[in-house]
Amino acid sequence: MPNVRTLHEHPAAKKRFGQNFLVDRNIIEKIAAAANITAGERVIEIGPGRGALTGEIIAAGGVVSAVEIDRDLQVLLLEMFSRTQNFSLVPHDILQTRLADVAPPPFKVVGNLPYNISTAILERLADERQLFTDAVLMFQREVAMRILAEPNSAERGYLSVVAQAAFTIERLFDIGPQAFRPQPKVWSTVVRITPRRENVFDRGEVRSLVQKGFSQRRKMLRNTLKGVAVSSEVLDLSRRAESLTLDEWSSLAETLN
Repeated sequence: MPNVRTLHEHPAAKKRFGQNFLVDRNIIEKIAAAANITAGERVIEIGPGRGALTGEIIAAGGVVSAVEIDRDLQVLLLEMFSRTQNFSLVPHDILQTRLADVAPPPFKVVGNLPYNISTAILERLADERQLFTDAVLMFQREVAMRILAEPNSAERGYLSVVAQAAFTIERLFDIGPQAFRPQPKVWSTVVRITPRRENVFDRGEVRSLVQKGFSQRRKMLRNTLKGVAVSSEVLDLSRRAESLTLDEWSSLAETLN
């Protein structure tokens, strides 16, 4: 059994890392169940914190590579799991770490993502999505709504298009602030993302096109895309960016010179 410290010995949450530790046992078990780990399956855990979810994944038979930047938490995790065969610590910044260097593919990804870098992590996962089978991730609910936003919704933006181009996204459940210590001021949402094949949105110039299209939300595309060589024959450029489907963005992108 892991050597778990008493609560008062646990490292305090650090604001600079956006830490809010999940303490609700029912929620922890629910996330582990959603990850659907099979015995011997490799799992990269992003931001394991105090190891609550880590222990559940290991108990399910997962072989965990835990990426943790906080040195105090690194010490705690090693104390808890160093005698566990199915655990290895990766003491690095996830944004400076290639998934391929953490564990051999294929693997699953699980994480309670720090709010302040969650979108950057999602873009990193999109770039390396061919390496993993699926990921169960916790986001601030507002960010999750942007990721899931359908065309013509107020939340739809650049992140919606890029995320939906890279992944099939399923909303699983919401989590209230009371499940964390310290308690955040916002709700969280757990989603499952499943990688899609490589497509036109993996090209830098296409992502730039989408970003430019959303740069002034209230304006028509003919204004936001002024100076960009796209054809108005495939799409009515009097429309606004949030009204376009993925297929329509793709069609517009194909006309780029």
